[in-house]
Amino acid sequence: MQKRRNDPKAKTLEEQVIEIKSVVKVNKGGRQRRFSATVVVGDRKGQVGLGIGKANEVPDAIRKAIQAANKNIVRVPLTDDRTIAYQTTGLAGAAKVVLRPASAGTGVIAGGAVRAVLELVGIKDILSKSLGSRTKYNMANATINALKQIKSPEEVAELRGKSVEEILG
Repeated sequence: MQKRRNDPKAKTLEEQVIEIKSVVKVNKGGRQRRFSATVVVGDRKGQVGLGIGKANEVPDAIRKAIQAANKNIVRVPLTDDRTIAYQTTGLAGAAKVVLRPASAGTGVIAGGAVRAVLELVGIKDILSKSLGSRTKYNMANATINALKQIKSPEEVAELRGKSVEEILG
């Protein structure tokens, strides 16, 4: 029996850098400057991941963040391949994100890090409201936490012991 590994080059995930910032650590000998990068990866078909990486140079930090994001991929069930099934709320630190499904043609009503995550998931119509802290990493993390809570009709039917037709009406 042969082990199968996922070939990283075979994955068709898009990356989007949300934030690059300079971080400083004060040592006895002076300040040590490094760079921190926050990256979102997704396939626009229901998969998304968030990662953060730190390094002495910006490209290295971005590469590390992409590797971290690929390890933290989450699957999101989409309704009609364009929106979510129901309203949900996500928290991360002091950031809170409320996501509401929208009718066709609405577009992605979101800003900053929330928009980046939603677009890379593949959501085309959604309404969002950002509350609390506006930290880019926490906003992206809160969005992913909100998306993690969504269950597909099949999962709900299995939990309730009913058929999918009974759940959908």
